Amino acid sequence: MFKGSITALITPFTQSGEIDWSAYDNFVEWQIDQGIHGVVPCGTTGESPTLTHDEHKKLVKRCVEIVDKRVPVIAGTGSNNTREALELTQEAKDDGADGALIVTPYYNKPTQEGLYQHYKAINDSVDIPVIVYNIPGRSVVDISLETMARLSELKNIVGLKDASADLERPLILRNMIGDDFCQLTGENSTYTAFLAQGGHGGILVTSNIAPKMCADLFNAWENNDLKEIARCRDALSFLHKDLFMEPSPAPVKYVANQLGLCENNLRLPLLPATPACEDVLKTSMKHAGLVAANSAPIKAHG
Repeated sequence: MFKGSITALITPFTQSGEIDWSAYDNFVEWQIDQGIHGVVPCGTTGESPTLTHDEHKKLVKRCVEIVDKRVPVIAGTGSNNTREALELTQEAKDDGADGALIVTPYYNKPTQEGLYQHYKAINDSVDIPVIVYNIPGRSVVDISLETMARLSELKNIVGLKDASADLERPLILRNMIGDDFCQLTGENSTYTAFLAQGGHGGILVTSNIAPKMCADLFNAWENNDLKEIARCRDALSFLHKDLFMEPSPAPVKYVANQLGLCENNLRLPLLPATPACEDVLKTSMKHAGLVAANSAPIKAHG
């Protein structure tokens, strides 16, 4: 069972647009040091649509090597091309990933049966735990509860990342198929509520820049520490919301840069956060207790 606060890793880039391998190595190590429960390289937060196939493979392999079995590595291997998703998933398995996160095919707008057959083809071809990623806001298609129940019967389909923001779903799905099927939220603002509705954790953007607090929230949940849950929930509340005020991962990369974690570079067609967004994020950082490196220098990846 994958559970807890799992980081959808950003991909650091140099000013020229190449992968900043030193920053990536340090960033993954820092995540582990901060107590995060798992990492996802090459998800959409990692700007996977702009990565070449070779870069994708190298990032997953490097992440597996750095983590060295200390926490699960769940590689983003989704595509709107089933054959490509199969290939990426097989490569992730070969490189030692513990699981694969596979987004619903975007733009194609497959039917529910098409979605089922897409995931079944991957399930039947690659022996690795698969988490289905449902994000209707970006993929246009929405996996129904009935289709998820069918998918849960397949051997390698072990969980769901739910970014629908519908808090009825985790409880209904749990009652339909049981608690052994892993449910992780992809909607950062609903993290605590998702746990209360029967979820097992989240694959989060916020934990890129506040991994300890996100991990502390889940640990407090496990320990039934309501006071600590409330402290973390309230401190993170503005960040959860404001990290999505402009297309992700622009806002989180700005904050990561302010914390000294990486340069503030993205690949086109995404652009860095606007000055108006930066101003809001500075307030959110202060509310969460995060301090910008330019006001109090830190060695975040120590």
